[in-house]
Order: sequence, then C-alpha cells, then structure tokens
Amino acid sequence: MTTEATSRLTAPLRNVEYRVLWAAEAISSAGDQLAKVALSILVYHRTGSALWAAAVYALTFLPALAGGLGLSFLADRYPRRAVLSVSAAAQAVLVGLMSLPGMPLVALCLLLVAVQLAASPANAAQNAITREVFTDDHLYLRSQDLRGITTNTVQLLGLAGGGVLVTAVGTSWALAIDAVSFAVAAVIVRVWVHNRPAAGGDHSTWFSATRWVFGQRKLRVLIALSWLVGLAVVPEGLAAPLAQQLNAPSAAVGWLLAADPLGFVAGAYLLSKFASAEVRQRLLGVLATTSLALLALFLLQPNLVVALVLLALAGAMGAYIITVTATFSTWVPNELRGGAGGLYRTGLRVAQGIGVALGGVVAQATGSAVTAIALAGLAGVALAIPTAFSWTRVRHAVAAGA
Repeated sequence: MTTEATSRLTAPLRNVEYRVLWAAEAISSAGDQLAKVALSILVYHRTGSALWAAAVYALTFLPALAGGLGLSFLADRYPRRAVLSVSAAAQAVLVGLMSLPGMPLVALCLLLVAVQLAASPANAAQNAITREVFTDDHLYLRSQDLRGITTNTVQLLGLAGGGVLVTAVGTSWALAIDAVSFAVAAVIVRVWVHNRPAAGGDHSTWFSATRWVFGQRKLRVLIALSWLVGLAVVPEGLAAPLAQQLNAPSAAVGWLLAADPLGFVAGAYLLSKFASAEVRQRLLGVLATTSLALLALFLLQPNLVVALVLLALAGAMGAYIITVTATFSTWVPNELRGGAGGLYRTGLRVAQGIGVALGGVVAQATGSAVTAIALAGLAGVALAIPTAFSWTRVRHAVAAGA
C-alpha cells in the first residue's frame, strides 16, 4: 500500500469525531465476534446439541431484523449521540449478565435477544452521525471504505483466532470482554462525539422513513442492488459441504469462509485508491453483475485453489456495496436517515438470510454445493443485468436534476 493511497484512505481519521465513532465500532465488533464464538461453544457444551447451538446463533440475527424496522427511527427522534451511547451502555450491562457463570440457557437466550434489539438504534445512530460529520461526499465515501475494511478485517481475525482465544480464556471471560468493549464504546462516544439536536424530533415515527424510501425510485433501485448480496453470500453457508466436495482438508472450511472478506478488503482498498465517487457510481451495475458471474463459473467444477480465487475475486467485486450504502445514505434527508438506514440494513440481512437458506435447499436437492453456488451465480446475473440498466437510468436522471 503506497503512502499516498494510505493517506487518502485514512484521511477521515483526521476528524476526531469520526476517529471515535470508528474506534467504538471496531472495539464492539471485535467483542461481538468473540461473543458469537463463545456462545456457540457454551451452548454446545451445555446441551451437546448442534441444533441448540445453531438456534442460539440464529438469535444473533433474527431480533436485529425486527429492531432494524421497529427501533431505528429512535435515531431520528432523539439526539443521536445519546441513542448511540445509551444503546452501547445497555448492551454492556446485558452482555455482562450473560457472562455470569451458570446463567440458565433460557435467560441467556432472552438476554441475547435484548442485546440484538439494542444494537438496531445504535447502528442507525452511528451511520447517521457519520454522514453529519462528513458533509463532503468524497470524504464520506472514504470513511465508509475504511469502515468496510475494518469490519471485514475484524471478521477475518475472528475466524482465525476467535475459537483459540475462547478456549484460552473461557466462555465467561470472552463474554465479559465483549461487555467491556461496549462499555468503552459508550464512554468514548459520550465524551468525544458532539451533541446534536434530534434530526427528526416528534415527526419521526414508526415506518415514516420506510414509506418515504419506497416512494423514491432512485432509492428502490439502490435497495435492489443491495439485495443482490443475498445470492453472493450463498457460498458462506455452504463452506463445509463445499470443502468436502472438493476433497479438501477440514481446515479448508476456514479458508473458504475467509476468501470473501479477504477479497472484499482488497476490493475496497483498490476502489478507494483508483476510483472517484462518480466512477464508482458508474461501475455499480458492472461490479454487482461481475461478482455474481464469478460464482456462476463454479459450473466448471473448480478445484480448491480455483474455488478460493473465484470467491476472493467475487468478494473484491462485492465491495461495490460500500458505494451503494454511502449513496443511499447521502440521498436520504438527515431527518429520516436513522429509520431509512434501519430499513436498508434489515433488507440486506433478510436477503442474506434467504439466500443462504435457499442455497442450502438447492444443495440438498441436487446433492452438490458446487451446483448450488453456480445456480446462485446464474440467478444473480439474471437479476443483476436489468437492475444495472435501471441504475444507469436513475443515475442519469439524478445527474440531470430530475
């Protein structure tokens, strides 16, 4: 990485507020990765049931969907710094209770649901504050590049060392570390982030942002582009059977899971280095289609090395989602940005969940993970091409002031 490129990528960190927001998210994300591994191990050791372990893991996903639609408007109704710090403090307390030795399994599940619900207004506030911090579109996009790189790097580190660390310190200590990470995030946000008045105030209500967003064609097209990620994540849910089908060692499951986020980090860096915001918007349709076309190449029955390369390249092309997210946030008025962001993230997560589930069904029906991934790629290309043309028309209309 050249000094000039590094300087451009890290330019947002010169802003104290963003530096604090970035650090708070990185700290809590690292704790979350550790907590997910710890919970899976804890539940499996207590019950001996893979089904229970999977069900508890699902609880890290499902409440966030309800919270994303139902609670994100709080980031518009109340001052966003307060929403972010109070949510983080609540998560610290809840995860701290989860870390107590001997906590009953039912209580663990209820606490986990509450933690995920509290995360929704926090995420909405974090995104909305960042857009307020950076009024310059180019600098804001760089901030999202840095955020995407950090998030995926934390995911890689979690895949590489989460299990080892939990084994070393124990599940209760791992959850305690997560609780501390939320407490630290709450404190630094409260101290160093400026207090701004509520953006929407009493006018912000349940689903007011949802109604407005779906009334805007340009935002509907951006949402459609984001939903394509639902098919791009199919390989993630099929890593274990894919490794087996490729006659690869068990360690290859981790390699296959790591390929996409590793490619994403590389793709985000390259886009940040070489492409302006305008160029990246022009490339959205091409990148989205290419990311899925690379999965369609699994029709060629690749070996492990080729499969890893294809997944990494697909991840690199998939970095287009940073530009989609940043553009969506920019095109939403500040007073609706919290609720609209919650809608956007909820749709993205639902698409990913449905994509992984359908991939599993197809793999089971065909008896082949390779075939399921290839079909996901083909279906994705079929959906991406008309979406890309719609995006081109929308972009031209926006540029013309329509």
